[in-house]
Amino acid sequence: MALTNAERQRRYRARRKTQPPQAQYRKAPDRRSRPQRWRAAVRALLDLQEEYQAWLDNLPDAFQESALAQKLEAICELDLDELASVEPPRGYGRD
Repeated sequence: MALTNAERQRRYRARRKTQPPQAQYRKAPDRRSRPQRWRAAVRALLDLQEEYQAWLDNLPDAFQESALAQKLEAICELDLDELASVEPPRGYGRD
């Protein structure tokens, strides 16, 4: 036998009472301009490279010839200063 609308609503409300409330959040849109996001990304890469350099400097002697050390050296040898010197276009004729 089919449920009436009132019975269906009552079951729904009873089920909702037993479940914890669920908050639904949206991620705020990134309102920074492209050049601002570029500079932030380059800054993050430079900070990460410094962290990897510190990790390489403090690596125990047993790991100096390991694959880990080679990967850290490859990251530290990247020239990210060239990225930092690039100024992206502002766009729409505002260059």
